[in-house]
Amino acid sequence: MPVTLIENFRAAFYAPFYAAFALGAYKSEDVDVRLEMSAAADKTLTGLLTGTGNVSWGGPMRLMRALDENPKSDLVGFCEVVGRDPFYLLGCKPNVDFRMNDLAGKTLAVVSEVPTPWYCLQHDLRLAGIDPAAIRRAPARSMGENLELLRAGKVDVIQVFEPLAQKAVDQGIGHIWHAAASRGPASYTTLNTTRSFLERDPDTALRMTRAIYRTQKWIAAHDGRELAEAIASYLPDITLKTLAACCNGYKESGVWNTNPIQQRAGLEWLRDAMLACNAIRTKFAYEDLADMRFAEQVIRESPPSI
Repeated sequence: MPVTLIENFRAAFYAPFYAAFALGAYKSEDVDVRLEMSAAADKTLTGLLTGTGNVSWGGPMRLMRALDENPKSDLVGFCEVVGRDPFYLLGCKPNVDFRMNDLAGKTLAVVSEVPTPWYCLQHDLRLAGIDPAAIRRAPARSMGENLELLRAGKVDVIQVFEPLAQKAVDQGIGHIWHAAASRGPASYTTLNTTRSFLERDPDTALRMTRAIYRTQKWIAAHDGRELAEAIASYLPDITLKTLAACCNGYKESGVWNTNPIQQRAGLEWLRDAMLACNAIRTKFAYEDLADMRFAEQVIRESPPSI
């Protein structure tokens, strides 16, 4: 029986998900996984509840908000792929010794397409003793628009992901001030489904998790160029050279997990960031949001790389 996997949106930091398809990991586990694009990032989980899809990928932030609104919801994450924040701060001038208080007095353009990057940056600021409300923010625009404002000198710092960060550096538009991944674990993207699906079809969940783990092993053993070559068809608007640089950067900064276990510290950090921003009201326990039995099983099995 085919499994419909709902893609959150297309992005370079989702490379491991594309690699699982490109390398034939699901086929090797004898599970027919079909990829479908979400109507919108904030509608991805809705597809699981309405039956549009069986599994999706997306941020635990969405799980927390859904459970905060409806404690009876049985949405859950069961396999983590992106365990660190993939966003960067780029400035118009070099700043190799960046500190959070360097943002004081600057005009900062933050990500507006999705909320998690700004939730996380606000928490970074608070932990550094800085009130996020004291930071001068530019009006909400897309990351691409903000890059052009940086080029024109109309903002001082922008928050972006790849490939925009790499393009800005290559073109001399901006300089990387800070890689958010350097803060450590901050749970960013998991495979999500309903607890009902896990109880109804545990074998499929296990096979999908094993496929991801075998893909993670492959990524750990290959460089960014080889990964870029494998997934190039999924990101045709990015040149192979740029995509390889993006993949190497994400590998080096530890953005991608090397196994499917959701890091407790990362999930709790994200939860605390959302609580501090009043994005949720409930201080969820790890077990409220994560079911790691399949991830734990495949690690015990220790399957070979794909």
